[in-house]
Amino acid sequence: MGIWGANMNSVKTLLLGTAAGLVAVAGAQAADMPVKAAPVNYVKICSLYGDGFYYIPGTDTCLKLGGYLRVQAEYNMGGGGVVVGDSAGGEITQGRFTRDLTNDINYRVRGVTSWDIRQQTEYGTLRTYIRFGVENTTPTATGGGTAATPFWDRAFLQFAGFTVGRSQSFFDLFTYGGAYSYHNVRVSGDTGASGQNLWAYTAQFGNGFSATLSLEDPATRKGGTVDLAAGGFPLLPATALVQDNAFTINGNGGVGAPTAFGFRVPDIIANLRVDQAWGFAGISAALHDASGAYYGANNVNNGHPADKYGWALAGGAKFNLAGGDMIGFNVCYTEGAPGFCTNNAVWTLYNNSNSVGMGWIADGVFNTGTDIELTKVWSALAGYEHIWNPKWRTSVFGGYVNVQYGSAATNGILQHTPGALAACGVAPVGAINVGITLLPGNSCSPNQSFWEAGTRTQWNPVAQLDIGMEVLYSQRNTAFKGVANLPVSGSRPAVLNAVIDDQNVWSAMFRWQRNFYP
Repeated sequence: MGIWGANMNSVKTLLLGTAAGLVAVAGAQAADMPVKAAPVNYVKICSLYGDGFYYIPGTDTCLKLGGYLRVQAEYNMGGGGVVVGDSAGGEITQGRFTRDLTNDINYRVRGVTSWDIRQQTEYGTLRTYIRFGVENTTPTATGGGTAATPFWDRAFLQFAGFTVGRSQSFFDLFTYGGAYSYHNVRVSGDTGASGQNLWAYTAQFGNGFSATLSLEDPATRKGGTVDLAAGGFPLLPATALVQDNAFTINGNGGVGAPTAFGFRVPDIIANLRVDQAWGFAGISAALHDASGAYYGANNVNNGHPADKYGWALAGGAKFNLAGGDMIGFNVCYTEGAPGFCTNNAVWTLYNNSNSVGMGWIADGVFNTGTDIELTKVWSALAGYEHIWNPKWRTSVFGGYVNVQYGSAATNGILQHTPGALAACGVAPVGAINVGITLLPGNSCSPNQSFWEAGTRTQWNPVAQLDIGMEVLYSQRNTAFKGVANLPVSGSRPAVLNAVIDDQNVWSAMFRWQRNFYP
């Protein structure tokens, strides 16, 4: 073989050995390297309850996060769409229309988040829903600084037919507020905007039919029972009535704003409804404690009127039309529970210092030694929405409220009203209020009514973005229509031989809103 052959064999042996070693080392290194894990689905879609739900990792519970951001500018409105002069959102004093007390433009900036958590159990779905947020709303808050006002309108549990917590009242049926208009609707007692603390049970009968019995906190719908002898019906413009309730929203009765907010008997609600593809229809009934505290200055030795309960009935429906259009209506009648038919309690609108309109709504009134006279109120509203195309929609709507005090209640109010003897032939009894002085030619009637009509057009340039404008006309038909002497009201001076007359106002709102999953 020779030297060359021997050397070649040695080289081949060396190369083969080296190759074998490299393979062995590579195999050992490969064995030491980590194995790539299979992908983990950390966020898994939950399809049980519709779009937007995801399983909470490691559980069988589904969660949907939602919310919205809203920015709106309001003309002759405020407090989140309350018409100027009405009894919420700081608007009652704005109705004086003076340079120092009235804003032409108000606004709201609101951010909201919601949590919808659901889980299947042997008793059906267990649901927890929470919705809360922060806002900056004029005229009651300033846009200066970084402070915001927190709020909440939903926090409830649903389980085995029960709903407990803060939800919408089961008395509510149809309203155009919220879905079809922007302003705060006062021709309805609907609680959709604020929520209602309640304890309810709903029985499902199949095919969309259901019945609910609900026990609800009366605070949202308490107009207040008024002791006339204690000055509870002062007839002062832009001034609320003084409540003198028994057991419910009391603690400072006959003197000022209540300080205790419990109750003896909750509002008792019964509801029957049907929900199907064509829409829904329902009827509701309510029982409401309208009892008063004591006669005169509150003292156990003065005695008190017999307990009195008010009641309310309502019926409503919504019909889904071709092309996504909708039409709906609601009617309501009550004796002693006006908060179920209207969210208004008092209103004042000045045209000028010589002309003003005003009205007050109480659950009931009583005088020393008399029973409580319940106030009668009825309301009706309707709304229609047309879908022009996927990006444009227009709604039209309107509603009416009528407030009637019986003859005994009217006589009791006049007994404590200045000028009632000459103007109305009613002799004074006990203390006389410091307020409006009635003059001959006055109607001498605390009865009043109000109505509204409006339209809203909304553009959705992209999904979940609302850009729209609403225009609203409000008519207020005054109590005590006719001639009277007016007292000082804010920067409005006292006026002799003024006129209490019907008033009206035009309002408008422009809104942008970005919605997330509801």
